[in-house]
Amino acid sequence: MSQAVHSQMMVEVFKTNIDNKEKAELMIREIQKEFVNCRATIDLEDCDRVLVVRSLTEGVDSSEIIELLFQLGCKAEVLPDF
Repeated sequence: MSQAVHSQMMVEVFKTNIDNKEKAELMIREIQKEFVNCRATIDLEDCDRVLVVRSLTEGVDSSEIIELLFQLGCKAEVLPDF
């Protein structure tokens, strides 16, 4: 069994209602402030306005991300694996 499991990146993908660059930048800043070991990106060109959250150190708690975005006035839901 490989020891590389510990260095595997954890990724969670969300569908959001984030609709402009300013709001996207705010959400990214807040996610990365609240979850310091995570990096977030938002694709405003995608019809689902996809938010991708990556963590090198631990799993991504999707419910905490959804709650944070809700508190900031946005909606998010986990996109199922494809």
